[in-house]
Amino acid sequence: MKKGQFLLLPWLLIFGCAAPYDPLGDYEALDATTILDAPKPEPGSYAPANRGQVERGEYLVELLGCGVCHTEGALNGNALTELSLAGSKIGIAYTNPLEHRYPGVVYPPNITPDAETGIGSWSDQQIADAIRSGIGDHGDRTISVMPWQGYAGISDEDLAALVSYLRSIKPVRNRTPDAVPPGTQAPRPYVHFGIYRSR
Repeated sequence: MKKGQFLLLPWLLIFGCAAPYDPLGDYEALDATTILDAPKPEPGSYAPANRGQVERGEYLVELLGCGVCHTEGALNGNALTELSLAGSKIGIAYTNPLEHRYPGVVYPPNITPDAETGIGSWSDQQIADAIRSGIGDHGDRTISVMPWQGYAGISDEDLAALVSYLRSIKPVRNRTPDAVPPGTQAPRPYVHFGIYRSR
């Protein structure tokens, strides 16, 4: 054997036997909750004349799957129904965690009418803007994973039904974490495309 072949042998032993890189090694596969019942409206929370509109809004919230993101535990398959639509402490990566160790992460907010931690202090127009245009409560487009593009063409009647319904459900106090910018380690677990959760 030649001298050069002896030098090559240690490199083959070190790198040739190493396990291949697994970009999902820091994540676990999930079975997320995909169907959730919307919470029932609170008795006396709307005028009897608005019953049909509120029921339409409840139907749309279920159809659009709002609870899958906005309910604690639903993103990892363990929905806590007592916190239905009250936000999630499991976040959603909005940049690719397979490319960057610390992706940007948002935590779905509380959309119950709680005045302190939810949308109770929002105007009807602010709620409508968040649904149809992805505009946050400060008037800027900050809802990075909200699928507002799919709701942009929603009819005015359906939008009003969603707003009326969200106003009619029980306020639940549940504060969610602030968004985390890319490059910062998230304080809580998050999912990527609703399939993988950070360990």
